[in-house]
Amino acid sequence: MLDFSSEVFYRGECFYAYKYFGAHITDGGVMFRVYAPAARRIELIGEFNGWNGENSAMKNDGRGFYELFVPNACEGQMYKYRVYQANGRIVDKADPYAFASELRPGTASIIASLDKFKFTDSKWINSRTKLYDEPFNIYEIHFGSWKMPNGGITEESKPDELWYNYSEIADELIAYVKEHHFTHIEILPLAEHPFDGSWGYQAAGYFSATSRYGKPQDLMEFINKCHNNGIGVIIDFAFVHFVRDDYAMGMFDGTPLYEYPPSDVNQSEWGSYNFNLSKGEVQSFLMSSAAFWLDIYHFDGIRMDAISNAIYWMGNKDRGINDRALDFVRKMNWNLDNTFRNVILIAEDSTDFPNVTRPVEKGGLGFDYKWDLGWMNDTLEYFKLDPFLRQYHHNKINWSMAYFYNERYLLPLSHDEVVHGKATIVNKMWGLYGEKFSQARSLYTYMFTHPGKKLNFMGNEIAQFREWDETKEPDWFLLEYPSHKGFARFFNDISAVMEAHPAFYKHDYDSSGFLWIDANDNHNNIYSYIRKSEKDAFIVIMNCAPVTHENFPIGTEYPCELTEILNTEWDIYGGCNVRNDKKIKSEDIPYNNFPCTAKVTIPPFGTVIFEVKKINRPVKRMTVKPKTTRK
Repeated sequence: MLDFSSEVFYRGECFYAYKYFGAHITDGGVMFRVYAPAARRIELIGEFNGWNGENSAMKNDGRGFYELFVPNACEGQMYKYRVYQANGRIVDKADPYAFASELRPGTASIIASLDKFKFTDSKWINSRTKLYDEPFNIYEIHFGSWKMPNGGITEESKPDELWYNYSEIADELIAYVKEHHFTHIEILPLAEHPFDGSWGYQAAGYFSATSRYGKPQDLMEFINKCHNNGIGVIIDFAFVHFVRDDYAMGMFDGTPLYEYPPSDVNQSEWGSYNFNLSKGEVQSFLMSSAAFWLDIYHFDGIRMDAISNAIYWMGNKDRGINDRALDFVRKMNWNLDNTFRNVILIAEDSTDFPNVTRPVEKGGLGFDYKWDLGWMNDTLEYFKLDPFLRQYHHNKINWSMAYFYNERYLLPLSHDEVVHGKATIVNKMWGLYGEKFSQARSLYTYMFTHPGKKLNFMGNEIAQFREWDETKEPDWFLLEYPSHKGFARFFNDISAVMEAHPAFYKHDYDSSGFLWIDANDNHNNIYSYIRKSEKDAFIVIMNCAPVTHENFPIGTEYPCELTEILNTEWDIYGGCNVRNDKKIKSEDIPYNNFPCTAKVTIPPFGTVIFEVKKINRPVKRMTVKPKTTRK
């Protein structure tokens, strides 16, 4: 057992509180510990004492740390704390530090062992990097609905037929992820939560992997399999707010122990309690929770939700910066980064607050990546527009590179963009059925060739039209239809292109890896740019108008030969098959501030990627001889 210091806990510097609090199995029984400084009395109730706490009062050390050793308690038994609160109420509460929980609608905690499973992933852990100059392509999933028994939950579904187990789904999911060239799986929050429709973002058990999909050992086995197959796993972590249900942490000892006191910042916009991030005990709780998922389950990274609500009071810039919350974020990130080898820390942040991905030692918040929600919003808004109107909104596409190197951005098309009446990615596209597919292919080519790491939510890769619903799996049957089958093939190919060529990942965060050819061709709705590394170079041309261009001139940096390696309008993807079948040699004619020109064909609503091979010869400057006059 780790030595526990109450002073360190109160200061908000306890990183392993879960090794002290909770239900710990020892020789001959179980030791229970909980923190409730304002409680008048706490009784331990559970299956081991018939849920009768009269003779199971926990001992208080005088500072609010309660404990009780139960000789006859054992793994798998349910328990709760009967809290005699400071306000006079008597409430049965789940253990905030429980390692397992009863399946909803039950709310009991469960005694669980966390040391039975033996990981075999040390090689993976020791070789992890931050992936700044490597492929980083994330497949975001809701674990319960990626694949479901009978395709989804119905009124006739039995409790044991609602979801697949962590272990049951592992092999199929890993094979799928590898086939589609994803490097990581990001899972929506797995902390125990009472309401399926919250997707885990309103948690009740911050040390308890949800019982919906199995036991702790099942999740460990899943992650271990991912690592042994070269796949990283990231967990979503909602540390700003928690569920208000009476059995959980709210008013735990009769006072706002974890949340702010009743005020306008007590409750979040989602109807949950806001964590009081200025309290040392809360900081220790949350910092320990983040460490728990990395330590016990071997997750490779944490995507932290709603960072804007930690930066500003209630996420509102006009209300000012929450300095104590930011101090906590810096402290948590510094500790995580310095404790776990190359763990990846990702901020879901919609603000323009500076230095989010700058190291804590240099005055930043200490995240490795930040979601580029500006890029996401601008890009999707552009593709919704009538092509005629796009010329007046050209900067919705070219603006991202004006600020891109301010942070280490990650490009997300996440679950948030395919729910609540927003329409799915393909259905956001302007136009009729076929036009939507063409433009979605261009959008994704733009995404995968734009600097920055990538994230896509499940269903995006098959161009699903139905919005995501946690009670139904994606519409996999769509792959029987040519348009969706072609789109899935395209998505696989563009992912493979990004993974195979350093130009598309090596210098994501270095301006040497990107160069506009023409960012201002708004009359044609065309964007062209170069991605390059020391080993390779590519030209990308995106046509956002329903017009074919032949012999279209583009500037090149040097004499070169262009080969079309991907065209979103190839017929194998369901496109019109307007293409560049032959290699194209540049001419020594200056164009748009470039020394050479290449003339290419661009399909309607199409994006083309050309591999650039330099021709080793000097540029032949064209000269014009002066006219002479006969005498």
